[in-house]
Amino acid sequence: MQFARRVFFASGVYGILVLTPLYFLESRLNEQLPPPITHPEYYYGFVGTALIWQFVFLLIANHPIKYRPLMLLGVLEKVVYGFAVPILVATGRTSFVALVGSSIDLVWLVLFAIAYGKTPDKE
Repeated sequence: MQFARRVFFASGVYGILVLTPLYFLESRLNEQLPPPITHPEYYYGFVGTALIWQFVFLLIANHPIKYRPLMLLGVLEKVVYGFAVPILVATGRTSFVALVGSSIDLVWLVLFAIAYGKTPDKE
């Protein structure tokens, strides 16, 4: 159970630190990674949704046994981005830079799955 606490706490803190600055970097990303964002509602919707998940991870870290079912949704959350970006890179629809972020999600995916397996379903 301690493993799950550490993994989900670390993931939540890491995600907050990485995602929060994105609220202030839209114009810089438009300059450095063309083409510019044409639908900011999707950008901010993605950032906001991903940020909320970090707080879910902190919640799981607080009581892994109680929130064990949410761990599977956490795994799924990591699958969505972790598998989509490599496909987008392979088809030439996004840059290689995005692959770094998605590879980190794949590491969290594996750690989440291990945490789920090591956490008992009842106290």
